[in-house]
Amino acid sequence: MTRRLLTALAVLIAISLAAPSIGHAQTFKVEKFDIKADGGTDYVAVEAATGRVFVSRGTHMMVVEGATGKVLGDIPNTPGVHGAGMATKAGHGFTTNGGDQTVAMFDLKTLAVIKQIKVGPGLDGIMYNEPDDKIILTNHSRPIGTLTAIDPKSGDIVATVELEDTAPEGAAADGKGHIFVNNEGKNTIQVIDVKTWRATASWPLAPCEGPTGIAYDKASNRIFSGCNNTSVVVDPNTGKVVATIKNGTRVDALGWDPSKKLIYIPNGGQGNVTVVHQDSPDKYTTVATVDTFAGAKTIAVDPVTHNVYLFQPERGPAPAPPAGGATGGRGRGPQGPIVAAWFIVIKQ
Repeated sequence: MTRRLLTALAVLIAISLAAPSIGHAQTFKVEKFDIKADGGTDYVAVEAATGRVFVSRGTHMMVVEGATGKVLGDIPNTPGVHGAGMATKAGHGFTTNGGDQTVAMFDLKTLAVIKQIKVGPGLDGIMYNEPDDKIILTNHSRPIGTLTAIDPKSGDIVATVELEDTAPEGAAADGKGHIFVNNEGKNTIQVIDVKTWRATASWPLAPCEGPTGIAYDKASNRIFSGCNNTSVVVDPNTGKVVATIKNGTRVDALGWDPSKKLIYIPNGGQGNVTVVHQDSPDKYTTVATVDTFAGAKTIAVDPVTHNVYLFQPERGPAPAPPAGGATGGRGRGPQGPIVAAWFIVIKQ
């Protein structure tokens, strides 16, 4: 081997060792805990300050220690509960209770309910907008969906915004006076001005279909919208889709870990999570597909521990349908009994 060739090989090896490992495959550990109890589910939410995870169970909200799966408490009497939002500085948490059209404000330390806030029909999504210090609700109301803003200290409703869709889903704030809302029916993002509490723009998300979960990254100034089959990345300066991400179906949330630059997209239809690395603002590489449990379609990421959480009940065989062929809600037949309640933790 010539000296010139040896020198060239040495240079190539040095370059490969120095190059950052952007987009390389990563491995994750999955732990599953049966946390028992009755009730279906919708959203999970994590309180990063304590590592507690709030798991909706239809008529009550379970509180779980994220790292171990230990049940720490329970908030009863939350009929038709969808999700929870935590305002740690105010010391208050909130649940969206679709069954009685209320939001329960509770003490984060004791879990005792302080106030029942009457909001109206269609309660669904909830998040804490930390930059503007507001609890934000997205409501599947008729004839038009709405966004509601609540003062986390007093529990007072401070604004209601009419949206263009009856099915608004996730919301994310940029800390610059804007809230971005995914509209599942119209496949758009609407922009809300928090000074005027008015919708100021609507951006089409094609090829996204059914946008639900959403996150905003301050460092790259990008919005991530979780969609069925193809999720999208949006530049909020232009409202344009700048990147697409292939994933599975029955996506109902999206997780973002800003320091790890990882997007987590839960695919309930396939029972897995697509994990994507942000290589640059407009470039994204899938680094893993992590098996979870069939039906697990919502997700929460703890930015402190970097743990990722999902939840899904496991049901036994369904009973025979009633005479006459009647079905359950949304055209489904009778559901089987819950035989396990899987609290799922993904760790790096």
